[in-house]
Amino acid sequence: MHDKTVRIGGACGFWGDSSVGAPQLVRHGGIDYLVFDYLAELTMSVLAAARLRKPELGYATDFVTVTMKTLLREIVECNIRVVSNAGGINPQGCAQALAAIAAEQGIAVRIAVVEGDDVMPLVASLREAGITDMQKGLPLPDKLVSANAYLGALPVCKALDQGAQIVITGRCVDSAVTLGVLMHEFGWQAHDYDRLAQGSLAGHIIECGCQATGGLHTDWEQVPDWPNIGYPVVECRADGSFLVGKPPATGGLVTTATVGEQVLYEIGDPSAYLLPDVTCDFTQVALRQAGPDLVEVRGARGRAPGNCYKVSATYMEGFRCNAQLTIVGIDAAAKAERTAEAILARTRRLFAENGWGDYTRTRVEVLGAESCFGPHAAARHTREAIMRLAVTHPEKAALELFAREIAAAGTSWSPGTTGSGGGRASPSPSIRQYAFLLDKGALSPTVVMDGVWTAVSIPAGHAATDAAAPAAAQAAAIPAGGDSIEVPLVRLAYGRSGDKGDISNIGLIARRPEYLPLLRAEVTAARVADWLGHLVLGPVSRYDLPGFDAMNFVCESALDGGGMASLRNDPLGKGMAQILLTMPVRVPRSLLS
Repeated sequence: MHDKTVRIGGACGFWGDSSVGAPQLVRHGGIDYLVFDYLAELTMSVLAAARLRKPELGYATDFVTVTMKTLLREIVECNIRVVSNAGGINPQGCAQALAAIAAEQGIAVRIAVVEGDDVMPLVASLREAGITDMQKGLPLPDKLVSANAYLGALPVCKALDQGAQIVITGRCVDSAVTLGVLMHEFGWQAHDYDRLAQGSLAGHIIECGCQATGGLHTDWEQVPDWPNIGYPVVECRADGSFLVGKPPATGGLVTTATVGEQVLYEIGDPSAYLLPDVTCDFTQVALRQAGPDLVEVRGARGRAPGNCYKVSATYMEGFRCNAQLTIVGIDAAAKAERTAEAILARTRRLFAENGWGDYTRTRVEVLGAESCFGPHAAARHTREAIMRLAVTHPEKAALELFAREIAAAGTSWSPGTTGSGGGRASPSPSIRQYAFLLDKGALSPTVVMDGVWTAVSIPAGHAATDAAAPAAAQAAAIPAGGDSIEVPLVRLAYGRSGDKGDISNIGLIARRPEYLPLLRAEVTAARVADWLGHLVLGPVSRYDLPGFDAMNFVCESALDGGGMASLRNDPLGKGMAQILLTMPVRVPRSLLS
């Protein structure tokens, strides 16, 4: 057992990821397990909308119709086992569709389904109990479409223990598809917290596909062969340590920087990364370059998990519509802004004539003029820009009128008005996310296989404790003489950003260990809040990860509601690290040399 290793390939980072990942890993990765993560927070809203249209949907159909239909025979012949959260809000529907594919191909395969994440049957009692959301204390909305708890790894482990070759879950934490495999293979118990933390970190690193192998890397120009980029493989040991790599002869890049960026992705407080199975402390994680495109990861610590599940609910709130026009010529940005103002003024008048109220929300962005940089924009006088206008309204008919009025701009107003971005925009239901905590005892996770339902025992967990205090700014040791210059932050750090609802997480890693004291002094929470003040409306907290010379900034009320609630062009905050990396910092010349 001591020398045993398990190789797990991460084939998918979200619903919509490339179809090349799974074939590459099955045929060239030398893997024992293939795991898929389809369920970004935004995806649950998409799946909820799909099930509203067709009740038999609500799962990631590509998993069945594209990936497994093509690869199922090879997967079975190679004795590779599969764990996927493609079930979304309808895991039984996903399993039935996959079983039909297997039957068509004459392949015998044991498929297990993890149930128990659906919270909708409890909604009435939760409303009566006065449940409120995690971030802003708002009451439970009236028109819930779905409500699903983030289950952990124990049901996945149970399904594999029972001999499942393919495990399909609904909503679970992204890393659970990997941790469940490791608990099964190494016999880790629910109280082996340090190992569970390491296994969760392995899952966290591969849960976003190529983000661990050079995708979205700050130094993107150093990442070779984008078309053939390799998907991540973790080779895990019984003590919890693991290596991150990729299949041979593939593109991409696996270094301490690329892996470190993914460690920081969306982790909030790194000393208390909360999961159903374990509370992780990533502050002392250490990364070592073990070879070309191979990084060893150690140092995650764990302690008992909390006594609640996080629940991701979705609800309907009117309708939304996005429209785009391209504006060419001198003062393109100014023309785009005036065009948007004219559309809004005209449609508001027409709304009044029809007896409709005003828009509930509007947002104008001028893409190409660096509108996302706010006061730091440097391309105001661009000669080509895209007017992007996003709106919401309680009435679908009002937004249908809005969509019709966009085309009039082509002959009515700005010279150089062209391309509408693929035809007339159309309104769609505005489905928003609502997250809250639910006592673990309220749910009964179950594994269903071969017509047998098996309950999964879940430890109760412990009441939440106070989070660690954010890091305080530390003074840098500036060499005597004070000879310094101002450079953009990207000269000193790598960066990666992502979302958790309306919270933006921005991680930074010092390019060299000797840069870290200066970064701690220059890049304070206050400076970040000021630099991003046009986007971030709430407080900013900074947390340190000294194990690999990193920091994480948690920016609240930063994404205009986040996910499908946001009207921004960047609702998930993917560009926020890039904006922060342009911030000037003062550096001693001697340090740079």
